[in-house]
Amino acid sequence: MQVASSPDQLRQRVKYALSQIFVISLIDPGVDVRGAASYYDMLGANAFGNFRTLMNDVTYHPMMGAYLTYMSNQKESGTRTPDQNYARELMQLMSIGLFKLNTDGTRQLDSTGNPIPTYSETDILGLAKVFTGLGWYSPTPTSTTYTGGNKDPNATVTPMTIYNQFHSISQKDFLGVSIPASTTADTAADVKFALDTIFNHPNIGPFIAYRLIQQLVTSNPTPAYVQRVATVFNNNGKGVRGDMAAVVTAVLTDTEARDMTSVSSPSFGKLREPILRLAHWMRAFSATSQSGNWLMGSTSANTSLGQSPLTSPSVFNFWPPGYAPPNTQLASHNLLSPEFQGVDEVSVSGYLNTMQSAIGSGIGSVPTNGTGPDIQSTYVQEVAVANDANALADRMNLLLLYGQMTSTLRQRLVDAINGVTIPGGTATQAQINAALLNRAKIAVFLTMASPDYLAQR
Repeated sequence: MQVASSPDQLRQRVKYALSQIFVISLIDPGVDVRGAASYYDMLGANAFGNFRTLMNDVTYHPMMGAYLTYMSNQKESGTRTPDQNYARELMQLMSIGLFKLNTDGTRQLDSTGNPIPTYSETDILGLAKVFTGLGWYSPTPTSTTYTGGNKDPNATVTPMTIYNQFHSISQKDFLGVSIPASTTADTAADVKFALDTIFNHPNIGPFIAYRLIQQLVTSNPTPAYVQRVATVFNNNGKGVRGDMAAVVTAVLTDTEARDMTSVSSPSFGKLREPILRLAHWMRAFSATSQSGNWLMGSTSANTSLGQSPLTSPSVFNFWPPGYAPPNTQLASHNLLSPEFQGVDEVSVSGYLNTMQSAIGSGIGSVPTNGTGPDIQSTYVQEVAVANDANALADRMNLLLLYGQMTSTLRQRLVDAINGVTIPGGTATQAQINAALLNRAKIAVFLTMASPDYLAQR
């Protein structure tokens, strides 16, 4: 419902982008549906806030705690050591990355020309101690509730509770700083210090700038583009670091994102993710839900779209950001295209079949007393111009291709549209309307099946 009809379309888009950086997945049995919905809402609430607040809310959310296994993480004792998952992935995938970066996102090199690691195993061990003492929410916390016993009904949607008795009090060394050993555990203070340290690391601006540009605009941003966005992350012009509204604005209004000279570059653009194509269809053609409940089922099967939100196969997302399809022109030119990792013969057919069905008759479960799948479009505005093939092609160009339709695709559309005859003579209005609707559906499907559309430029 939010994707298709909410007025804050950009927030929904950024929320989805963040979900592929701060990854949790419903494939993991520890992540439940209500908790995942809460987590996704949290990302949306932070989409235009401050990145430091986002880091805090991600860290304390029980679904991240369950997914990366630091929920109920205990201090070291004997041969037991704290779980390292979140400490590692927070640095590697969500904030500063594996190697030290220049502001433009290029790697810093040592005297022998090799990239310089951002952190070591020692840093992971030190940071892992920080994320001990966080357990399931309870209004009356005990050792039992810490590990999920007597679980509160809202524990999966409420920030984790601090249990200082399980928090490490030994010295914690990471990223060139140290939290001294103490006789009294202070989980909140240690977590705050650690997140502040990561937030102020010089890598975080270019790292997040690059990831957001890849998600929203192009798979291969130039270093100059990354630097401009990273500079805004470091300072929004008013002395504020991590202002996500300013960062997103910088990503989307940069000359490299807007100037047609940049857009026409052969290295510019990205493959549209399948579920973004479906979302685009719903919003562009004013899809509605018969039931009002938006009964969308899973689209994760490779015979469908190969994707559903919050269902990536691992913490590394649906595809790693550094992926280039082997033995291709892209790879030979050292260009990345992460989304191509999800492309094969089955997924291509799955997308076409799914969209042909969705465009033709709708998508989702059939509601009680419903007429076909729950989510449908009637293409009112498309039908209104469908007796003019050129006007209908122009509308596809406007809604789906930002005015960049090639002459080849345009001619194919016009020919296909005109191939559906509008009956005359004694034809009923219902027969005429059916032909016009068929023209509209053909135009939508052929456009969304075209390379012009699949490559976002």
